[in-house]
Amino acid sequence: MAKFSTIVITYNEEENIRECLESLKWCDEIIVVDSKSKDKTVDIAREFTNNIISVDNLSFGGKRNLGIEKSAGEWILWLDADERVTEDLKNEIIQIINNASNDFEAFYINRKSFFINKFIKHCGWYPDYKLRLFKKSTGIKFDTAKVHETAVYSGKTGRLRSEIIHLTDKTFEHYIYKLNSYTTLSADELYKSNKKSSFFDIIFRPVFTFFKMYFLKLGILDGYMGLVLCTLSGIHVMVKYSKLYYLNKNN
Repeated sequence: MAKFSTIVITYNEEENIRECLESLKWCDEIIVVDSKSKDKTVDIAREFTNNIISVDNLSFGGKRNLGIEKSAGEWILWLDADERVTEDLKNEIIQIINNASNDFEAFYINRKSFFINKFIKHCGWYPDYKLRLFKKSTGIKFDTAKVHETAVYSGKTGRLRSEIIHLTDKTFEHYIYKLNSYTTLSADELYKSNKKSSFFDIIFRPVFTFFKMYFLKLGILDGYMGLVLCTLSGIHVMVKYSKLYYLNKNN
């Protein structure tokens, strides 16, 4: 069997990391790249692996690239702490990496995301294919965006049938915490790219975001939680561009 590595990046994930790593116990190597967590994340991670790298001042993409660099596996899977590998996905991955005649060296995996009290099936959240499984020899690296980093690869890719379970936001409090953190990072990234924020960005971009997710992406079919998610997503956009406006005004 080809040696298989998994990379997980963490920061204060004591509520998530155990279940995540439990779903990866079958892997040959687990690498945790931790951003100097202040809770019990690292202590829990040590129950599953000794490959824990403590870093700071790196983007999400930079942390994933560091994990790739340190990995020993022929194949690599990357995962977030709030994600889980199902038994079906595990079996499909094992089958693929042991198939010598496989035509692909990189694969997209769909994510099934849980929001507050249900899995979201529309809103542009599903299907949600991400490049997650690849051979180290492809040389795949991640861009250095502060949020929503993506793998850079132009080769031929496949898609897996099984899904990653993504427990993205179990409470409203967690969503608001992420909203504040991510909008700050996004606004800072836009500011450093010399982007400006206008009345249009703060008023109409949020409205369009809601319209696109709720009507065009059929969030209306996700019931009450679809309405809540689409509304909060519009607020996310408004907060991001409001923060960008004040960055430009105060600097």
